[in-house]
Amino acid sequence: MNYYGILNYISASAPTNASENAFVFNRMSGITRYLYENMPSYQLAGYATFILVFVLSAIVYKLGFAKNDLKLVQNVIIYIFLFIGCIVLTFLALFLPMIEGLIVAALILILYKTRLWREKREEKRAAS
Repeated sequence: MNYYGILNYISASAPTNASENAFVFNRMSGITRYLYENMPSYQLAGYATFILVFVLSAIVYKLGFAKNDLKLVQNVIIYIFLFIGCIVLTFLALFLPMIEGLIVAALILILYKTRLWREKREEKRAAS
């Protein structure tokens, strides 16, 4: 079997049944399914899902867990490990609502930080 014969065998054995695609899409979480159904290719949808997971994870980290007194090298190392961890989270995001959960966490942390900032501003006004 030559090279093209192997490629034709692999592509012929790939599932192309519409009912199998519908079964997979019905099991996906909401935002991930939207990306995979509306992007031009599955590869771009995968990259978009990864970027979305990474950006939302970075926002949640920065709002909830980041320390202001870390050095630049320490921050770079943290974001490298966050990047690697988001690869695993992207696989989980296919069938679990990871993106939706990160959005909710970011919104809650934004509300918390806004309220904290407002209370500190009011305390400073009351003290002076």
